[in-house]
Amino acid sequence: MGQSVSHGVAIVGCGLIGRKRATALGPARLVACADVDQSRARALASLYPDVTAADSWEQVLTRSDVDIVIVATTNDALTPVARAALDAGKHVLVEKPAARTVAQLDELITTATERRLRVRVGFNHRYHPALQKARQLVDAGDVGPLMFLRGRYGHGGRLGYEREWRANPAISGGGELIDQGVHVIDLARWFLGELPSIDGLATTCFWNMPVDDNAFLTLRTKQGQTAFLHVSCTEWKNMFSLEIYGRTGKLAIDGLGGSYGVERLTWYRMLPEMGPPETSVWEFPGADESWALEFREFLDDIRLQRDPSADLSAARAALVVVEEIYRRSGYDHRSNR
Repeated sequence: MGQSVSHGVAIVGCGLIGRKRATALGPARLVACADVDQSRARALASLYPDVTAADSWEQVLTRSDVDIVIVATTNDALTPVARAALDAGKHVLVEKPAARTVAQLDELITTATERRLRVRVGFNHRYHPALQKARQLVDAGDVGPLMFLRGRYGHGGRLGYEREWRANPAISGGGELIDQGVHVIDLARWFLGELPSIDGLATTCFWNMPVDDNAFLTLRTKQGQTAFLHVSCTEWKNMFSLEIYGRTGKLAIDGLGGSYGVERLTWYRMLPEMGPPETSVWEFPGADESWALEFREFLDDIRLQRDPSADLSAARAALVVVEEIYRRSGYDHRSNR
């Protein structure tokens, strides 16, 4: 990738994800941060020289030294902050799902188009090394034409999970499906293409909350390739698994590092006589560099004036699936519009 100029970055939302973003700016520099909890903004600012903890997120948008705004808030604030940043002439990286509803996201798409600014959505899973390697193998034709994909993603929650903001649909827009689910929907679309045929169920199995804790999806391309997906916050042990099936082989990605286990890619190659396949395994035990790789590509998007690969249309495609599954499952979050 080419070298980018040193852009000034503001982070709105200084929780776990905001802090991760602050460590992964590459040649860009953090100049300001803001959070509804002032103590979190001050704590993040104190880690870096010459960084201002603003009194409000509106303040950071008026700064001439801010070129890019990273929006890492709760879901209800993602769209309003991102729109205001675009109106202020800033490029935006907004965390997934970028909005609570398709209607909200369409308003953001309109603003971005009018302002002619770059907007990237935080689908950092695309930049994990096992997934990058898998994409290279698929693109090279090493597993043949793709037939179907199976994905599972989940965690086990924690005490009091049902009282956190993700359990409040007015803030989150939904439960596990709009949280971790958009990542696997995005990955399925990244490998298979558009998925216009949508079927499935969202349900609440365990947690006493008005949003879903499990979702089961069957998504199909126009050509009939199928993605079978399950996301869950009743997994009890954090897990990630994505299996990609081609006509001449299979790719299996397991783990994402940390509590999800060592990231691993296994390539099963079909032999002419079939039978047990040849197997190659890659493990990626290092630190998670996906955030840095994603942001560096965003800097290149800005420099080259190109549309980001994970843009608002990618977020919209995921939210179309989420809304349809919620509609079929009886979860009515229309008040969030």
